Amino acid sequence: MNDHIYKKIELVGSSTKSIEDAVENAVAKATQEHTHLRWLEVLETRAHLENGKIAHWQVTVKIGVTLA
Repeated sequence: MNDHIYKKIELVGSSTKSIEDAVENAVAKATQEHTHLRWLEVLETRAHLENGKIAHWQVTVKIGVTLA
């Protein structure tokens, strides 16, 4: 097995639908700029409230990218 070196990128995804959708939006953006995405960790989850209801979700993630 080869040793791997990773770079971590931190992004904040947002969505009006769900936490999962916010994470997917962050991953989709990461794939536009990076290849070899390997894993992610969720750091923070928060929601913006309007009139006592959740208007949108924000999820901060760190994504591990294998360096070539």
